[in-house]
Amino acid sequence: MEGRPRILVIEDEPAIADTLLYALKTEGFAPEWSATGREGLAALEKGKFALVVLDVGLPDGSGFDFCKTIRRRSNVPVLFLTARNSELDRVLGLELGGDDYLVKPFSPRELTARVKAVLRRTGTAGAAVAASNASASLAPEPEWQVDDERCRISFRGRALELTRYEFRLLRVLVARPGRVFTREQLMSAAWEEPEASLDRTVDAHIKTLRAKVRAVVPDADPIQTHRGLGYSLREAGAAGP
Repeated sequence: MEGRPRILVIEDEPAIADTLLYALKTEGFAPEWSATGREGLAALEKGKFALVVLDVGLPDGSGFDFCKTIRRRSNVPVLFLTARNSELDRVLGLELGGDDYLVKPFSPRELTARVKAVLRRTGTAGAAVAASNASASLAPEPEWQVDDERCRISFRGRALELTRYEFRLLRVLVARPGRVFTREQLMSAAWEEPEASLDRTVDAHIKTLRAKVRAVVPDADPIQTHRGLGYSLREAGAAGP
């Protein structure tokens, strides 16, 4: 991360934060996450950032109020992120010292484009260009990310909302891309009493897993069915059917 422009993301929703962090990393930035306004202010006190992505609706206060505090301490560019789409809110955010305003839902590509545009306008275009150029030579982020402590799995930077058994089942597949697991092997790995489960239990969970993956990445189809055998996770870079 050394030498890459640091972006502070102040956002209380983990799923949205994961998307922001993934998008910014992919474009060559070094993002850091704070879940509350107070955590964000503390991070700004400790280090220097090229830009702040600031959610307006935070659990410990309004992003507009936190922007006022930031402006008393720093000239760091601020990009507001909010579900509010009224002209009054946009004008208020800009008058309080915000540099741009992005309304949810948003695309990761639009976010990174706006970040680069703000950096250019505020005189740090060189850093933005360097970040964009650097991203081409950086190793790509893994398609799947498993957080065992939080029992969370993310796909292409988007956290999936999984039940206990869905997490265990998907974790087995993610650990060995390309390997074909029989239904019996999957039941033994994911269920406490696999002998009490049925083959169709695995099929039902695979169906819901596919739906949840498509809910965050509509064109994705990473779980393969092998008729008469079982299931596998498509290896990265492998073409779909």
